[in-house]
Amino acid sequence: MVATLVRSRAMITKALSATAWEEMADGALIQEDGIITEIGTYDDLHRKHPQIPVVGSGREVMLPGFVNAHHHVGLTPVQLGSPDMPLELWFVTRMVARNVNPYLDTLYSAFEMIGSGITTVQHLHGWAPGKLPDVEKRAGEVIRAYEDIGMRVSYCFALRDQNRLVYQADEDFVASLPPELRGPMQRWFDRFQLTLEDNLDLFRNLHRSHNAKRRVRVQLAPANLHWCSDKALAAMGEVSRSNDAPIHMHLLETAYQKEYARRRGGGTAVEYLDRFGLLGPNMTLGHGVWLNEKDIDRLAETGTCICHNCSSNFRLRSGVAPLNRFEAKGINTAIGLDEAGINDDRDMLQELRLVLRAHRVPGMAEHEVPGIGQVLRMATVGGARTTSWRDGLGTLEVGKGADLSLIDWDSIAYPYLDELTPTLDAVVQRAKTSAVRAVMCDGEVIYQDGRFTRVDRDGALKALHDDLNRALADDEVERRQLSKALLPHAKCFYADYIDPARHEPFYRPSSRV
Repeated sequence: MVATLVRSRAMITKALSATAWEEMADGALIQEDGIITEIGTYDDLHRKHPQIPVVGSGREVMLPGFVNAHHHVGLTPVQLGSPDMPLELWFVTRMVARNVNPYLDTLYSAFEMIGSGITTVQHLHGWAPGKLPDVEKRAGEVIRAYEDIGMRVSYCFALRDQNRLVYQADEDFVASLPPELRGPMQRWFDRFQLTLEDNLDLFRNLHRSHNAKRRVRVQLAPANLHWCSDKALAAMGEVSRSNDAPIHMHLLETAYQKEYARRRGGGTAVEYLDRFGLLGPNMTLGHGVWLNEKDIDRLAETGTCICHNCSSNFRLRSGVAPLNRFEAKGINTAIGLDEAGINDDRDMLQELRLVLRAHRVPGMAEHEVPGIGQVLRMATVGGARTTSWRDGLGTLEVGKGADLSLIDWDSIAYPYLDELTPTLDAVVQRAKTSAVRAVMCDGEVIYQDGRFTRVDRDGALKALHDDLNRALADDEVERRQLSKALLPHAKCFYADYIDPARHEPFYRPSSRV
């Protein structure tokens, strides 16, 4: 048995409401083999178990480990040459991405996540070239990186079986291009060779190999409505039900996706998914910016979850999600950093502040805007519920997984902080990643005093740098040329896609739908 006593100046065990939380001064816990077995004050627990090793100095605030409930890549699109653009055009610019080592790339963002207190990540993998063995190998490298560094991963591979660049059949888009672009465009499509059955086999293989591990789960990810045929949606629903596997699906990220759903099914995207029995607690919708009131009511009725990707929505001009309506309806919400946060990194402490402040609509009613307890819940138990770990993570309670972070209080309070300032307010509004002293996952300290205990960060980053400090391969050069040439054609495709008379303005206050 491996046991540890973790102590703190103040222990925040869980959110009680949007504005309240449970806090214990001099709080401490004992974990045994990754499970919390006792909670109390440090003095009491240390007196009772003097032989158990202690983590923490007593000058830190202890929080449940954060869950990044929507994540994709290591090196950010900006680092790989793709600037922030409206989402539908950004898909085209993403073609310029290098052929990156998936293991090293995954470690890169894992370093950033853990350094901000994240212990669990929902990794949505996609756009892996090749046939099933090639994709399965790359998936294995992503999972291996998380296993090596010690954090939890809920892995899923994003299924796309149609409309892989614009909201139109691949063959029709190729035919619409000038002759000189048709060959390069078709070669780009041909890189991705998984069939629908291959995608299902990939899930089955990975689920069988990894899902029983303590820190790995395998889920399903129909990438988005426009990317999935009816046959794919039906298959995903069936596999989810037969394996009790959660699903994470992008939906209604932009107004263009809202219009696509209308053209495809004559209604909303939520109504379309409902035909396949996909709504419910096992479904998480990523983004949900353009949901209407009826959609939100239906999601609340079915217990469907939503992952709020605030930074991404701002960076890609997708809009402001109606988070306040989600909260009013009691929908379980999570927080995702997506490709990267507002600072082009994976800093959950920063994202908490952004979510807290982005939805502060005018008025004085406290319940109409996010509260400190709400953003804590979203980043912990809200995110955990979108994974197979569900309520086994996200709070510091006996019987739950021992995932937590210790944040230095002095760095928050120095040179002065009024004693009237609530502890969690101070942490959420002032803590920086430099204040994260230790991160524990499954009872193991995986980060302490700026050092990762399992992986050599400097060595991994040097290897990533050296791997990319090489000349572009022929296929990378062609994709860069293709991306630049395609951008005007993508703009043309979407120029008249939305009828202004049919749709509301793109921007709207987050309290309205």
